[in-house]
Amino acid sequence: ARKVIISAPASGADATIVYGVNHDTLRQSHQIISSASCTTNCLAPVAQVLHRELGIENGLMTTIHAYTNDQNLIDVYHTDPYRARSATQSMIPSKTGAAEAVGLVLPELAGKLTGMAVRVPVINVSLVDLTVTLKRETTVDEVNALMKEASQHSKVLGYNTLPLVSHDFNHNPLSSIFDANHTKVSGKLLKVL
Repeated sequence: ARKVIISAPASGADATIVYGVNHDTLRQSHQIISSASCTTNCLAPVAQVLHRELGIENGLMTTIHAYTNDQNLIDVYHTDPYRARSATQSMIPSKTGAAEAVGLVLPELAGKLTGMAVRVPVINVSLVDLTVTLKRETTVDEVNALMKEASQHSKVLGYNTLPLVSHDFNHNPLSSIFDANHTKVSGKLLKVL
């Protein structure tokens, strides 16, 4: 193939592209393109706004992630004891490179974010819990206003104020939906979903 788009993170790709965040960096010369992971596609639009408007010093991300087709449905033998457990009955701590991959999409955040995943027994819709240290103090109202404004000019970022749960977001075409109901601030420390 002359051009390849990989719908997952990929080492050695000519570019890692998250539509709505850095798709303008896509070049004709790119032969192998990674579209990153679903978690990176959720995290990057939010991180972009927060960094642009408030400055991110560093951060930790946990994705509460729907189980995937490479997990076991029942407990079985596996060399990794976590991977041996039933995806349909367990919350399973797991590794993810999604936070680090944001640095490939937004180079100004390279090395500033890290995280982990917890695979949970739902078949669709995941949640990203992002905690960051900002360059300055902020308020819940300011953060929510910034995210609301950004969502009004984005094809991939949504803004929610309704009391919704994961199941309510099935079939939603957006990559990321900021939930204004759960924004928490303590000085320069910010947690968002």
